[in-house]
Amino acid sequence: MLPMVLDLTRLRLVLVGNGAAAERRLALLDEAGAADLSVYADDPSPSLAHAAGSRLVRRLPSAQELAAARMVFIAERAARQACDLAATARAAGALVHVEDEPALCDVHAPATLRRGELLIAVSTGGQSPALAVQVKRFLGALFGTEWQQRLDELAALRHGWREGGADSETVARWTEEWVGRQGWLAPNGATGGERSLAAARSAAALDAIFASRH
Repeated sequence: MLPMVLDLTRLRLVLVGNGAAAERRLALLDEAGAADLSVYADDPSPSLAHAAGSRLVRRLPSAQELAAARMVFIAERAARQACDLAATARAAGALVHVEDEPALCDVHAPATLRRGELLIAVSTGGQSPALAVQVKRFLGALFGTEWQQRLDELAALRHGWREGGADSETVARWTEEWVGRQGWLAPNGATGGERSLAAARSAAALDAIFASRH
């Protein structure tokens, strides 16, 4: 498996499904910024129809419509129909995801935790989606909403460092030292004294770095 993040504002997407699973997938695609999405449903639930709005097409997609997509998501279809839809889309060059059918998938959708632009994804390669969700919830207790502000702070620092001529390796080192200085990722098992010592060391190192630039 190769983890990567896709910019869904650039891709043509198709979602096929009628009920709750398709509605959940639609919500995730919308959250991820899908801009060019059609929802095909021959018997959509009222809530799916409402969520899809003008994107809803009340029938199954044609081979030509599947061929026009870069990614195709299939939910709640009978096994034979899901297999046929997946094969048609794949033959046209689209990547395919079939809900709860890992053997039919080119990609596996991870459980995701979003804190603004900070995105943490957990995947089991389709072996246990329920475990991925549990791990996501565990991480959610460690990474609260404050991480969006922290990311914004780091982005501003990174911009300044790069403008000052720092290369990627240096920026990575300064970022690690800044995070250590703030104590944002202090190990849960560390004592207060250990965390304070680590923060003090990181602060001294970062201060020395800044001093050397002036």
